Amino acid sequence: MNKPNMHYAELKDSYLFYNISQKIKAYLAEHEGTHLYRMGIGDVSRPLCDEVIKALHGAVDDQAGQETFHGYMPEPGAPFLRKTIADYYASRGVNLAEDEVFVSSGASDELGDILDLFDRENSALVIEPAYPAYVDANIIAGRKIVHLPAGRENGFLPVPSESTTRVECLARNQMRLKTASKEEDAVADIIYICSPNNPTGAVFNKTQLKAWVDFANKHGSVILFDAAYEAFIEDETLPRSIFEIEGARTCAIEICSLSKTAGFTGTRLGYTVIPKDLERMGLKFNDMWVRNRTTKTNGVSYIIQRGGAAVFTPEGRRQIMENIRYYKNNARILTDTLDELGIWYTGGKNAPYVWMQCPNGLKSWELFDLLLNKIQVVGTPGEGFGACGEGYFRFSSFGSVEDTTEAARRIKELFK
Repeated sequence: MNKPNMHYAELKDSYLFYNISQKIKAYLAEHEGTHLYRMGIGDVSRPLCDEVIKALHGAVDDQAGQETFHGYMPEPGAPFLRKTIADYYASRGVNLAEDEVFVSSGASDELGDILDLFDRENSALVIEPAYPAYVDANIIAGRKIVHLPAGRENGFLPVPSESTTRVECLARNQMRLKTASKEEDAVADIIYICSPNNPTGAVFNKTQLKAWVDFANKHGSVILFDAAYEAFIEDETLPRSIFEIEGARTCAIEICSLSKTAGFTGTRLGYTVIPKDLERMGLKFNDMWVRNRTTKTNGVSYIIQRGGAAVFTPEGRRQIMENIRYYKNNARILTDTLDELGIWYTGGKNAPYVWMQCPNGLKSWELFDLLLNKIQVVGTPGEGFGACGEGYFRFSSFGSVEDTTEAARRIKELFK
């Protein structure tokens, strides 16, 4: 008998955002025509910038000419885009070889595909609360997962040198999770770090990231650094790439995306940096990924890669920063409201997410239902990002300024 991958049976019955969509569907069935103020899912609302559109149109025209037509692209990415991305890193003081950059169809795809580089017996450490795909991808692969709790007392930014046990988090985890309580428990082969973080919006500083890099090098771990939101960092003292940290080239892979940076959620483009210095047991991860990509993909389309290259031109950078400032203004509207109400939060300034503590002792799904039914505002319950997210709630700043302003007004009226 054909045996399926039985690890799928270990996944939760439904994905977080599916649950949210079902609740919204049920509400709208009873309140037809009601306008909802959606600040839940992290999808962008601003269109692609003019420079990208111009490049996409030009690339389409290229495909119409015999001499400018492009068929299959190099699987690791077109040379023009790999060089452009390497130059972008160089402008921020990070020197990369062009062939250390790999073009992908987006960070979400890459975060799952990259696990091909690791043995299934390897363990994975996830700082909780976390983007659900980190956990689910490793459950599907049958890996042991270590959940490292984060909380308000450490700003949702734990480092491996401290004890990160939280009694209240452990109480929720003990029946179903292996939770790290001290450094030796946190040792894992794969370490996920997302900064700026989804869902909390918290950003690791250089000292904190250095602690993780030293920890990974000491134990032979590999950090998967999710930098999908790096363009939202405005504090110049905060690192936007893990490769700003000494020692990272021997222990880290960086995965980035143009989805939130440049509005490519519907266009799909990202990139991954794998240094040639990253090696384990005589195998170089860069060489392994070249072999993987040339086996499993036919590359990203020429048209999309031309659009991606336009993001990194001076005019493209100026235009995408206009959109980022728009979203960050939305975040400011939300954080100003929470400040007025005296509600604790993190994120917002250097990230597109605002992570707030649920007021009045509400649980996260209770707050979701209250906001939906009383004031028609939609956010994301923290419990959906893991047990340590219970008691917290995430707002996204990717909506319109009009909806964000009205949602903030309604929140203020509800909790004042």
